[in-house]
Amino acid sequence: MKRPRMPPLRDRYGASPLHLLLVLCSFALALYAGLRLLKGDPVGVALWFVGAALLHDLVLLPLYTLTDRALQLLLPAPDRRPPPANGGRVNYVRIPGLVSLLLLVVWYPLILRRVPGYQVSTGLSAGSFLGHWLLITAALFAASGLCLLTAMARGSRRTRRTRRIRRRKPAERKR
Repeated sequence: MKRPRMPPLRDRYGASPLHLLLVLCSFALALYAGLRLLKGDPVGVALWFVGAALLHDLVLLPLYTLTDRALQLLLPAPDRRPPPANGGRVNYVRIPGLVSLLLLVVWYPLILRRVPGYQVSTGLSAGSFLGHWLLITAALFAASGLCLLTAMARGSRRTRRTRRIRRRKPAERKR
């Protein structure tokens, strides 16, 4: 009697084996970082996590939700698009804003010059980080603006082509 054949890993897991390997490696890296982090001051780390969660949930989440709603009102999507792509234009502000804020959160001590011994420790000046962050932010928004202009130009070309096709007589369309 033959045993029933097991379905392949992709069918059981839902993704490729490489994806599973990468997820397991990321968990191992997070575990290693967590253990290293908790070695120094576990109470301080726990307090920091609780404070970060409260700050995010009570202050930042309402703040960026309101900002996003305001952007959606200021940059309405054209009505000719299907509903899932309705919020398209606002993404050209969301993405560079998110990346810029992420860079600010990660590098804020250096950007705001809150690291007293940085120059002594590294031999580098901490004064350039604010300017660099502002330049990166400007470049992100400029690139996003160019992408938006390109998408709008492509969309207007498609609209014109669609109008031309609709204006043709039905007999011409069959050819």
